[in-house]
Amino acid sequence: MSVTTSAYGTGGPDGGRLAALLAAAARGGFPPPDGAVTVLPQPSPRDAGVIALTGRHVVFADADPAWIRGLLPAGDLSAPLNPPFLAALCARLGRAVNNIDVLLAADPLPGPPPLPAAADGDGTHPRLLRALRYRDGVRAWAVPGATVLLGRGVAGRWETAVEVEPDARGRGLGRQLATAARHLVPPGESLWAQVAPGNAASVRAFLAAGFRPVGAEALLVVDEE
Repeated sequence: MSVTTSAYGTGGPDGGRLAALLAAAARGGFPPPDGAVTVLPQPSPRDAGVIALTGRHVVFADADPAWIRGLLPAGDLSAPLNPPFLAALCARLGRAVNNIDVLLAADPLPGPPPLPAAADGDGTHPRLLRALRYRDGVRAWAVPGATVLLGRGVAGRWETAVEVEPDARGRGLGRQLATAARHLVPPGESLWAQVAPGNAASVRAFLAAGFRPVGAEALLVVDEE
């Protein structure tokens, strides 16, 4: 099942400067850890947020860069992901912080996934419906007790998420589906995952599937309820 959220667009396959920065970071090409803050426009009307890399932050938001920098104390490496700054930026944009996630990336794997997963034909899984708020071209595959999703998120990057039902946990399904996602992403494309730091089981599953920690990310979302 593939669904496109046309209200927002994809941010384009390249997504401009933010996409280039993300593509480099996914392959280990990080900017200098000099404490600088890079301020970029939003890659699409949907996507705004803050990314923390080692010794460097990126703020992508349609707000005056001078105003953004004026809120950040010089030399404070934690300020861009601290509540005072995020709250001020949310108030300015009329958004809310979704979460502060661990940002992970992995390379694609060749061939079909080793786990036989069937495409979700009806598009009604709750995790898929939630993903449509944050990604374009979302597709879902399911095995008994678990679902894996792929779609294009921030700056057009490929993102995945895994949902394991409570009764099916403890069997390694999360790791298997995270690995399967690496087979499902197009060749030559990095695959990204955002995981809540407190969800230790999910963090372990993605690390075991070969995902690498890249940084942290706070997405600022529009309340559509």
